[in-house]
Amino acid sequence: MSRRVFLVDDSRAMRAYVSAILEANGFEVEEAENGFEALRKIPRLGIDLIIADVNMPDVNGIELTRFVRRGTTHPDVAVLVISTDGARHDVDRALAAGANGFLAKPFTSDELLAAIVRVTGGEAVAR
Repeated sequence: MSRRVFLVDDSRAMRAYVSAILEANGFEVEEAENGFEALRKIPRLGIDLIIADVNMPDVNGIELTRFVRRGTTHPDVAVLVISTDGARHDVDRALAAGANGFLAKPFTSDELLAAIVRVTGGEAVAR
């Protein structure tokens, strides 16, 4: 599995938490603090996975997923949507938009790594 992740979350604390987990496991992490910034960066990035929060200003994680799926630069990149609201309708909306998986906050490092394995079909721990 390749190791380039684009993390999109408006919470600085959540970005720091997720980045620390990913970097400790050998991932390269690029960040954006909202969906609008992510849309500007995505065409220039070589990425293998997008982790996007649902609840963000401007462009939320579900809208971002729709844009990625309709776009030409990364239409097949794996997308993991994360949210504090794990209600079934949010999970269904994320999957209908084209996300490969959904993870409810709060989550542990093991839960995040397991979700990455599920959505990418790869291995989440560096060897």
